[in-house]
Amino acid sequence: MRLRIHRGTREIGGTCIELESEGARILLDLGLPLTASDLASTPLPNVDGLSTVSASLLGIVLSHGHRDHWGLVPKVNPAVPLIMGKATESIIRAAADFVPDAVALNARHYLEHRKPIQIGPFTVTPRLVDHSGFDAYAMEITSGGKRVFYSGDLRAHGRKRKLFGALISDPPRNIDLMLMEGSSLGRLSDDETFPSEEDLEETFVTRFEQTEGIALVACSAQNIDRVVTIYRAAKRAGRSLIIDAYAAEVLKATGRDSIPQPAPGWSNLAVYIPQRQRVQLKMKGIAALVDGYRGFRIWSEQLAERASRSVMLFRGWMMKDLDRANALAGARVIWSQWEGYLTEGAGATLKSECMDRGIAFESIHTSGHASPADLKRLAEAIAPNRLIPIHTFERERFPSLFKNVSLIDDGEWIEI
Repeated sequence: MRLRIHRGTREIGGTCIELESEGARILLDLGLPLTASDLASTPLPNVDGLSTVSASLLGIVLSHGHRDHWGLVPKVNPAVPLIMGKATESIIRAAADFVPDAVALNARHYLEHRKPIQIGPFTVTPRLVDHSGFDAYAMEITSGGKRVFYSGDLRAHGRKRKLFGALISDPPRNIDLMLMEGSSLGRLSDDETFPSEEDLEETFVTRFEQTEGIALVACSAQNIDRVVTIYRAAKRAGRSLIIDAYAAEVLKATGRDSIPQPAPGWSNLAVYIPQRQRVQLKMKGIAALVDGYRGFRIWSEQLAERASRSVMLFRGWMMKDLDRANALAGARVIWSQWEGYLTEGAGATLKSECMDRGIAFESIHTSGHASPADLKRLAEAIAPNRLIPIHTFERERFPSLFKNVSLIDDGEWIEI
């Protein structure tokens, strides 16, 4: 077996790994680079069978639903089989009606925790991991007596941290080559740790109690852990969580009754459909989906009266609705995403608008990726014969932190 990383040896995002054995090939992830301006102008990596037919390309295995791991799939020949988690497929499909350039993907096979899948000469064994992306997997790939372990994206401080503990207490054995993400290197010193989702919950409770008006939290609806954190904090602070149709559909798509959603048994939750979204749903011919929110709907004329008792999952363009509803008195905006998004684009515009309006603005967030200390625990537990950095801007730091490190370049074939 041999492999090459098409993107990821020197950057975060755009991940794509090609494995070859006995004349057959599979890809692990096919992401849109974070630096890409748009999908149309971003070329596919140089892999036979992505845009033309190649019988040797047996499939693309997607580790999770973040676009830097699947975003180039819409450009691929639809005959190429896709393999992903079932909830990943459902969430991507739910988001497709709301997110620009998004599409629904159809899986040929589903990843399930510790259930091996045979793809030609490759045996892929997924391991469910803790990550800000729901239904995320690390993978062990075996073929020809060789073993590769791909970490995907993972962490140890989320609401599913027990999965990380289970991985290091019962790791895959006899790994010849490990591909390990290093997103946190350069963002965090070696002895620092990220706050947990429980830490964030406590901070959110305090901020919600201190806020006179509506608390607006700008976070991704697909960060299910964070939505759960915000819901729990809102309930503890005596507030209801307001979501839009996009968030409602994503939460339903998890297929988990334990996740907050507009369904029986979930109090302290309401659904508000902003004007822009109402127009969008009508244009797409799917306005009827709001019928499923009966008993949970909140209307514009109710926003001001309920503001001091509400938390809203929020995006900057919703400000117009809240302004028209006179619901911004005493409001606070909390940014709960990567702070890099505040330097330009919609994030920078939102921060500037809050400053102009005198609306309190702050960031409450934690990473979706493992700290350096947790990465060291992972590498020591798996003890691979060879460790290759991926999904990192700081590959030069790997040799000082981990054993048996090899630095390779994008496009370079590696024999295992």
